[in-house]
Amino acid sequence: MSTDNQHATPQETFWAGEFGSEYIARNDSNQLLASNLDFFSKALRQAGKVSSCLEFGANIGMNMKALQLLFPGVESKAIEINPNAAKLLSNLIGEKNVYLGSIFNYPIAEVVDLALIKGVLIHINPDMLNTVYDKLYKSSKRLILICEYYNPTPVAIPYRGHSDRLFKRDFAGEMLDKYSALRLIDYGFSYHRDPAFPQDDINWFLMEKRT
Repeated sequence: MSTDNQHATPQETFWAGEFGSEYIARNDSNQLLASNLDFFSKALRQAGKVSSCLEFGANIGMNMKALQLLFPGVESKAIEINPNAAKLLSNLIGEKNVYLGSIFNYPIAEVVDLALIKGVLIHINPDMLNTVYDKLYKSSKRLILICEYYNPTPVAIPYRGHSDRLFKRDFAGEMLDKYSALRLIDYGFSYHRDPAFPQDDINWFLMEKRT
């Protein structure tokens, strides 16, 4: 497991500590795995075969578990800032495939079919978004999947009693404007009241690099 202990923003310190560890228990369930399987089967229906994936902010790997079912044999790599989550994640995808530390410091050593981020951009300090966009773009050789709360204009909202910890905006639109080689190939919405496969109210955007 590669590691770094540098936290560039208060948001990173927040997720690396006790709150991030408490998040683990809230997101480890068979219901979430079922919902994720349904979610990714829709979000990646235009993706074709996915042989390798890098997830930014993977927590304990609930998204990875769904992707392994959808794409047997997929090579899974992940970045995770919380040490407790990263330890459990290592049990799933192997210690050598987990980078424990900040997304901002992640060294891109190889590219993957799919760069994935789900429910993480909303917690990134807005001043650092361009750094994360750049990491997503450079780590993908073909596809980028962004799954986040959407708002047409940037807005900060309270998050579980904390301020400046959740931000909504048009993340995918900003990436499409920033990188001319990207094109949107699919998008959709998952509703928290879905009777069978609920998620948070997440919008997802699948983008492809033009070659």
